[in-house]
Formats: sequence, structure tokens, C-alpha cells
Amino acid sequence: MAGTIKALHYKISLSPSNSHSLLLPSIPSQLTLFNSQLPKISICINPFQSVRIPSVLHLQPRYRLSSIRAAAASSDSADNGEGKQSGDALKWARPLIEFASNNFLPLALIGGVILGLANPALGCAADRYYLSKVSTFCIFIISGLTLRSQEIGAATKAWPVGLFGLASILLLTPAFARIILQLNFQPPEFVTGLALFACMPTTLSSGVSLTQLAGGNFALALAMTVISNLLGILVVPFTITKYVAAGVGISIPTNQLLRSLVITLLIPLILGKIVRELFKGVAEFADNNRKLLSNMNALFLGFVPWIQVSKSRSLLLMVNPTSFLLAIGLGALLHIILLAFNALALKILSSVSGGSKSVFYSKQNAIALLMVASQKTLPVMVAVVDQLGGAMGAPGLLILPCVAAHLNQIILDSFLVNFLLHRDHVPLAKEA
Repeated sequence: MAGTIKALHYKISLSPSNSHSLLLPSIPSQLTLFNSQLPKISICINPFQSVRIPSVLHLQPRYRLSSIRAAAASSDSADNGEGKQSGDALKWARPLIEFASNNFLPLALIGGVILGLANPALGCAADRYYLSKVSTFCIFIISGLTLRSQEIGAATKAWPVGLFGLASILLLTPAFARIILQLNFQPPEFVTGLALFACMPTTLSSGVSLTQLAGGNFALALAMTVISNLLGILVVPFTITKYVAAGVGISIPTNQLLRSLVITLLIPLILGKIVRELFKGVAEFADNNRKLLSNMNALFLGFVPWIQVSKSRSLLLMVNPTSFLLAIGLGALLHIILLAFNALALKILSSVSGGSKSVFYSKQNAIALLMVASQKTLPVMVAVVDQLGGAMGAPGLLILPCVAAHLNQIILDSFLVNFLLHRDHVPLAKEA
């Protein structure tokens, strides 16, 4: 290490015979030595003088040596400056990271909408390569990996909730179509489309995924989803004829819907559950990383609005913005009314069937019912409109407000999921 000699002033004494003293000149105080050694001192004594060899050579330092710290101090100050800047950056970024982590699902959905509006070509290309089906397949693979056997038992115990959920999805909520048809709206296809949307069964994947994210009864939500979509093949034509079409006969592509349910929902769910039961390490990983898997599900769910908005963007630009905004508000209002209707029904049923001991009072069952029974599916709606062949108006204008309503219900429910999690302080990573 480099050293500095500060104000060095050595006194050399020769003793004992002579009292000769020699004072060396002072060395500059800022001299830096790079070999960390003192300079050599040569003393010349006149040979003609009679001087005896000193027996003792005394070096009495007037000042002490001290290490140089200038370079290190400057380096430390630079490091401290950089550390302070990085610390300020982390302090500024930490709230944003925490906000993104706590609101990952709505941010993913809103990001999908923005990306679809900004670059529809990318979303259309993803649709051509069946990315929406792949994402749904992945959602239910993950759902199978995290599905515990005791959750299936909890679903069977909650069968009264499941029965009411099926009745709400297929029989009760379609009655709101008549109220929607009373509205005077331009173009009239927007009103008719939303009335048709109210008659549909529940979503194929969104309701189940949101139920799992909120800590609800996943198996119950899954059972209501599968059964309502299968029964919908028979019930939906009846409800549309009764509430909307007034005698217009329609048919639903039964084989296509059934194949879609089996391939994108049941098969991946069963595969995920088999892998969980066969490999205990996979089960432990899934239980210990539930938040990571939930965020992956949310990301896959975000592909739905991205692809749907990308496919509908050209039609969206042809519509009067004011009318479309009113249709968006009407779709959001419809979903809020369905949520309020099911929440009120849960309150009444729990009070008349045992209060806090009722299966309707259970928080997990209530979440499953609210998420699944308050949502309506878009793919079945599109299939029905294709079968109508323009009998109720332009197919594109019938579908467009339903696309907005479909996205609205997912985004609104994602905020509801966050509210439930934050209110009850339920961390996603913990086991339920």
C-alpha cells in the first residue's frame, strides 16, 4: 500500500563520545512513496577528525507515519454516490413492482386490450396459430397441477350451491334479456346482441381461473362450468326463443362445442391432476409456488382480450365512438346487475338454510358462485350468431358489444378478486 511521510523531521544523535548532532532537513509533508520504505540516509564524517564510532545510533522521530487515504476516500465517496443513486432508484421502483405484483391480473387484461388496439396484426397472427386454445389448455394444465383431492370432496358437499348456480346461469339470468330489449339504442344490433349474450352459459375458462385466483372452491366452479355448457346445448335455444327471438328457430353446433370442452378443458385438467398425483415433487412445487402459477394463469388469460380486440379492431373503427362507449357501459352494467343478483340470492339462501352453518354461507362456495354464475361466454354467442345467418341483424354488429361485455366482466372480476384478497389478507403463495 502506498504511504505518505508527513512532516518528517528526524534527529540523529551520535553517542557516547561526542555530542555531535546532525539535523536533517525536513522532508516535504506531501511526499508520496510507492515502495512503502523510508529513504536511505547517508552520513559523511570528516576522516581527519578524531571521531569515535558511535556505539548507539538514536533515531527519534518527531512525527509519526500515517497511511494515505486520499485515493481510497475518493473511491469510497464515488461508490457511496453510486450506491445512493441505485438506492434511490430501488426506492422509487419498489412501489411500482409491488403494485404490479398485487394487480397482475387486471394489468395483464388491460395490457392485452391496449396491445390489441395498438397492433392488431400480431393478435390476428396469434389467433391463426390457435394461441387462444393453447393458452386455455395451459390454464387448465396448471389448474390440474394445483387441484388438491380435498377440493373435489368440498365440491361434492356443496352440491346445493352448484344446483342453484346452474339454475342461475341457464334459467334466471337469461330473463334479464327482456329488460335489455326495452332500451332504445342505435344501432339496434347492439341491444339485440347484449340480449343474446345474457342467454349464454358461463365462460369456459375465465370464471374458473378467477375463482382459483380468489381462493374459491375451484372444483365447484369447474363442475358448474362443464355442466352448464353441456346443458346449454339444450337450454340456450329455448331461452333465446322465449326471451329474444320470438319464435326464430336456431341450432347450436353441438359436436363442435362438446369437442372444444373436452380438448381445451377436461383433458388438460385431468393430465395436470395425474401428474400431480404421480410425482410428489411436482405437487410440492405447485403448493409452494401457487403465486407464480397464478400469475402464469393470469398471463394466459390476458391472451383472450388481446386476440378478441385484435380481431374486432377494424369493425370497431367503423362504429360511432359514442354509441360504442354506451354499449361498453351497458355491458358493464349488465355484469354488475348479475353480480348483485347472485350475491343477493346467496344472502337469502344462506339465511333460510342454516345461517353460518349453511353451504351457501361458505366464502369459498360464494366466490365460486359469484364468479361463474355472473359471467357469460363469448364463443357460444359467436356460434349462435353464425347460425342465425343475419336474421337478427348484421352479425358483426351483434358480436361487437358482446366482445366488449366479455372483456368488461373479466376485468371487473379481476378487480373484485384483488379486493377480496386484500380485504382478507389471503396471500396467493400460501396453502388454502
